[in-house]
Formats: sequence, C-alpha cells, structure tokens
Amino acid sequence: MRKLIAVARGEEKADLVLKNANIINVFTNEIIKGDVAIDEGYIVGIGVYEGKEEIDLEGKYLSPSFIDGHVHIESSMVTPNQFAKAIVPRGVTTIIADPHEIANVKGIEGIRYMLEESENLPLDVYIMLPSCVPSTPFENAGAVLEAEDLEKLIDEARVLGLGEMMNYPGVVNQDQKVLNKLQVFKDKIIDGHGPVISDKELNAYVVAGIKTEHECSTIEEMNERLRLGMYIHIREGSAARNLKDLIKGVNKDNLRRCIFCTDDKHPGDLLKDGSIDHNIRLAMEAGIDPIDCIKMASLNAAEAYGLKEKGAIAPGFKADLVVIDNLKDFNIIKVFKDGKLVAEDNKPLFDVTVRDNASMKNTVNIKEISIEDFQVPIKGERVNVIKLLPHSLITEHVVKSVEDLVVEDGLFVKGDNLLKVAVIERHKRTGNIGLALVEDFGLQNGAIASTVAHDSHNLIVIGDNDEDMLMAVKELERVGGGLTIVYEGKILDTLPLSIAGLMSEEPLEVVDKKLTNMLDIAYERLGVNKNIDPFMTLSFIALPVIPDIKITDMGLFHVGQFKFIDLVE
Repeated sequence: MRKLIAVARGEEKADLVLKNANIINVFTNEIIKGDVAIDEGYIVGIGVYEGKEEIDLEGKYLSPSFIDGHVHIESSMVTPNQFAKAIVPRGVTTIIADPHEIANVKGIEGIRYMLEESENLPLDVYIMLPSCVPSTPFENAGAVLEAEDLEKLIDEARVLGLGEMMNYPGVVNQDQKVLNKLQVFKDKIIDGHGPVISDKELNAYVVAGIKTEHECSTIEEMNERLRLGMYIHIREGSAARNLKDLIKGVNKDNLRRCIFCTDDKHPGDLLKDGSIDHNIRLAMEAGIDPIDCIKMASLNAAEAYGLKEKGAIAPGFKADLVVIDNLKDFNIIKVFKDGKLVAEDNKPLFDVTVRDNASMKNTVNIKEISIEDFQVPIKGERVNVIKLLPHSLITEHVVKSVEDLVVEDGLFVKGDNLLKVAVIERHKRTGNIGLALVEDFGLQNGAIASTVAHDSHNLIVIGDNDEDMLMAVKELERVGGGLTIVYEGKILDTLPLSIAGLMSEEPLEVVDKKLTNMLDIAYERLGVNKNIDPFMTLSFIALPVIPDIKITDMGLFHVGQFKFIDLVE
C-alpha cells in the first residue's frame, strides 16, 4: 500500500502509464483527457504521470474491460483456455460462467475441470454452480447434483453462487430439494431462469433469493422484474437474441440494474461478431449513450456479482482496460489485464497450456444398438409430431392421421416431410432410447447426429433411414462424441468433441472451419431446411423445458402438460 500511495502521489514512477487517453468514466458519464498510472496490476492514479514504461494512446478511448454476466463456455465447443483466446481480444476479461452443460455429463468432476482449466489465464472465470442437474426428472443425465454435492465447492475462491434456477416450479411450490439448494446459497448471488412466471409467483421466486434474470424476451417481463429489484441480463447469443427488443426499455432510470450477457455463443458468431463488444455496438445502434453501454458491460455487472475491484477506471480498481478507436465503430485495439498487454488488433498475445484431459474423455457409453432400435411401430389412428418453427427453439405440437403415413409391416417408413429422431442415453448404458417424428427438418437420404443435446446431453440422431442413423451413432461412439453427417451410407464429415462430448481441444478457428463446412454439407447435400440451424435445432429438440413438445431418452414429452405423451394414439 505504501508503494501504491507513493506512486499515486507522483513520488515514484508507475510500472506503466497509458498517456494521452480519452478516459471513459462510468461513475460520472464523462470523458476525461489524461494519463492512467498502473502499478502492481492496479490503477493508482488519473492525471499527469510518469512511468517506467509509457504507451502513448494518442487520444484513443480507454474503457474498463467488459464482463459477460452469464455464459456457458461449452456452447463455444472449445475448452476454457481456447475460449479465452477468442474473447479476450474482444475486450472481455471477466466472465460469469455456469458449467451446467459439462456438469450434466460429468457432475462435480466436470465443474472441477472447468475451474482447473481456467486457471492462470488473462481471463477471470468465475463460476456459478449449476442448480438443476439434471434440468428435469424426465431425462437421464450423467449426474444428479443435490445441495450437499454443491456445498463441497461453495468455498472455492472463484465460486460466486448458484447458477440459473430453471426449476421455478420447484421454487414457488416449495420443493424441499430446491429449497435446500437455496438455503445453502442464501448468502451468495443466485441467478434466475423464470421467463413465464409473474405476479405473486414472481414475488415468491424473488423472495427465495433469486437476484438476476436472463430469460426476459419482452419489455413487460423486464420491467416487472426490475421493479422487484432484480438485475436483468440483456442477452445477445446464438440461440437467443433479445437485445434489440429489450434495449428499447432501457432508460436513465433503470439502466443501473441492466447488464449484458451472451449465454450461449457458437464459434462462427464469436469470430464474426465478437462477445460483449457486440452487445455494446447493438445497444449504441439502438440509441443508447455509449458510456451507458459500457457501464452495463462493466460496472453494473461487477456490482451485481460483488466484484469490488472491477468495472471502472479509478484508483484501487484492477487495471483491466480496453483501448478503443472511437465510440462509433467501437473497434478494440488493445486489451490490458492486470496492467499487462494481453491482446492487440483482435489477436491474443498469450499462449495457453494444453492439459491432460483424459478424465473428461470417453463419455459416450451406450449399449449395443441395432437398426431395430430405430423402428417406430404404428398401432393407432393418430401420431403426435414435433413441428419445427423457423429460427426458433420453440416447437409446435401437431397431430397427424396414420392414414397420411407410409406404413409397412406395422412400422413407420415415411411421411410428408417427416423424419425419425432418436435420443439415446449415453452416460450409464441404460439402453434407454426415445423415439419421435419431426416435421420440417428437411433432410433427405442421410442422418445427422450429435452428443450436444441440451441439457442432459444424450446422443441425438435424426434421419430418413435407419441404416444411416445407425452409422451416425456408431461414428460418434468411435470418436468419443461430437457432430457427424452421414449421406447415402457414407460419413461425409465429423467434428469430434472429445471433452465430455461437448468441447474440442482445437482452437476456435479450427472448430469454426469444420462446423461451417458441415453446415454447407447439411444444406447443399442433405437438403436441410435453410430456416433452421441443423445442429442447434437438433440439440434443443431434446430440451424438455421449452414448449411445446420435446424428445428425451425416456420418451415424447409435452412441456405444457408437463407429462409424457404417446407417439402413436
């Protein structure tokens, strides 16, 4: 402290001085011209300073670096260290990560992996412990995490609290297991996930300790939660993009309770648009003051999660800083973490350690499977079908007459724009296989399979013939998980995701190139409907918390009725 005070007084030279900056002050909404003195990783002074090292910013803008308030690293399909190399050059030096994807596969061991893999990076990775593993009791995941399991990690230095509480019915109906988790984390931050609740049920949700919400899709939802003291994550990801709607409701009176997040962002979107810097640009385009945009991306998030030394340029704050060309184009030129230059011109200036990830591999554990396992008996008059909607994760429940199907020997063969989909339990060799019919996927003469199937991440495969579906399943079993495309009896391409069947050890650019090629194949060779992303759509067909109907390894599930329904009636 004596040294920092001496440097702040100008009695000693700072380790680093950023000279001639337009300094963005998120406390007073001012831009201040001057120098920023940095010592031992902290900002010690603003004014005129001398440093052992000096960098002339020549009037460029200096901003606090950005915080992603809610993100699942696994959705990038790369490991935490590779994820850091992608987002740090975009000005993001802190993230609040919820590792519930890998926790659904590997449980506590998966969470520890994420903690260990994110050590010693120029990216501070804080963890919200997953509250809902599995997300519902209507599927088989690789683990079940109760309050006593989560309590083992509560004192880890980078664990901030309890992750998104998707089981809002369990909260408002006072399910004891849910209440146990809330009680364990009552003195920490608890993230919300309750998009449909309102009025007294929302009051009950908030009084239980839930402080944030990232699932708002309307201004009305946002305002109702803001009035109850919640922080609102304004999300712009790959699967869900709510910013353009919600930003219209942000004003000078409520913006201090608004923060930015990405939630789920796929490789191509990260490389093309960026991370939280993309949220900022979109918000500025919508007419929000640039400093307010930066405030939502920095100070607001830091305060929401109790990160007292982050989110501003002021003495005593961490020297996590971003140099920006101007407040219109908002190009990131340099990124400093703890006073060290870690990225420049969208390129990382740091290397990452490749670890031994053996304990996270070989997670595709299925019973021997045959063509007969994909057969759908037709004994009835009607079939319940999952109808896909353009650019949406929501599906529609439609009922079709058996007379409209081609049936041979009592088995489904084909129907107008219908495909078979199967979810195969892949964690504990239970042999569970759920079967359904899907409309408007558009695939012909092949199959697509994935071990990314939210949230339990069983193996999901869709196709128009059993042989190709079986080949796709066998391929993912061979590579230990990932994505694959089969066409007319041949494997056209596979993206191995060897880490828990969710993440690759390759750089983001390599994963994106492979994924882009596979998307081209899906559209051009297999004729997949271009109004959907085949891999993303497939992954969410298995999530039984999004309406109307979904398929799990246990069967066809009606979300609105909250029960399983028969495929054929």
